Amino acid sequence: MPRSQTALEQCATRQWPCADDVAQRFVTLPHPGLAEEKHYQAVMRTLGFGVEFTDYMARASWEESAGWHDFKIKPYGPLSLDPAGAVLHYGQEVFEGLKAYRHADGSIWTFRPAYNAARLNMSNERLMIPQFPVEDFLGSLVGLVRADRRWVPQAAGATLYLRPFIFASEAFLGVRAAKRFEYGVVASPSGPYFAHGFTPINVWVERTHHRAGPGGMGNVKTGGNYAASFYAKSHAFERGYDEVLFLDAATNSRIEELGAMNVFVVMADGTVRTPALSGTILPGSTRSAILQLLDDDGVLTREEDIELAELWTGIENGEVVEMFSCGTAAAVVSIGSLTMGDKRVDLLGSAVAHRIYRELTDIQFGRVPDRFGWMYRLVEA
Repeated sequence: MPRSQTALEQCATRQWPCADDVAQRFVTLPHPGLAEEKHYQAVMRTLGFGVEFTDYMARASWEESAGWHDFKIKPYGPLSLDPAGAVLHYGQEVFEGLKAYRHADGSIWTFRPAYNAARLNMSNERLMIPQFPVEDFLGSLVGLVRADRRWVPQAAGATLYLRPFIFASEAFLGVRAAKRFEYGVVASPSGPYFAHGFTPINVWVERTHHRAGPGGMGNVKTGGNYAASFYAKSHAFERGYDEVLFLDAATNSRIEELGAMNVFVVMADGTVRTPALSGTILPGSTRSAILQLLDDDGVLTREEDIELAELWTGIENGEVVEMFSCGTAAAVVSIGSLTMGDKRVDLLGSAVAHRIYRELTDIQFGRVPDRFGWMYRLVEA
């Protein structure tokens, strides 16, 4: 039986206005001095991830009396923020992440942007931030990428990473939701998230610290969730591990997220499992797309609680043959080992991860037809 669509997936499949219809929502301002050619060429030759930024950014503001207004595509530069700005004291902020892909014909596309817009608003609701209209979200992406189109890499596998965000800017120290907010989008030409490419990663199983708890904000994209993971991740990196597998805070027995990524488990019978969206796990766009790909390929998928003890035993006895993680930044990454204390288990399989990565990126880069209607064209060829 096909899985039922989530509210985010339903939003993503709606027919939204095309790029030309939303492009004029943001006014593009003149730029006093674009990046020099020497700097531009250096950036495009040595693509990192999220370390260099484009000429422009998108901006908008919200106030009770005016709602969302002042939609601009303006030169990239520092933001002005009062030291009493609410975000600095109470962390009232949300963000998203998506990419722009250059196709062989020169056109530029992005992947399921309405999903990101819907998830941004889900995060907004949890953090008492005003809803940001989907059409305005799309307009900000179109306006920014059209202004910065030269920054969308042509190198194989490279993309322009897009980071929309909203933060509370009202200057006050009272403990309440703010009454002024800023919206922005910045863009960074980027290569692979992991420097070693598709090489399987080694993962530390964290049993002491947690990134989220029941009733908290683990299922929304806000900075606190990521900051909560830094302690465990930093100590794991120091010991030579690539990522951290977090367990649920309630029982400390079920696997949840791999750092900032969703995780999948491949069984020997071909079934693919992933932790259910319990309210403490981010509903990833890539996770959602992979489930749809697998369903379309006739693969049995199960969204359910996965006990660490069961998983560990399954790897040891061969019932579990593969694990992989996924997210916008990294796409799909195969997991080569899990380490828990002084115990380690190795996963030698990666066939499903490779197939999913190829299917997904072939659609994103326009190498095969988009049979799901996932891609949204930002710039024509």
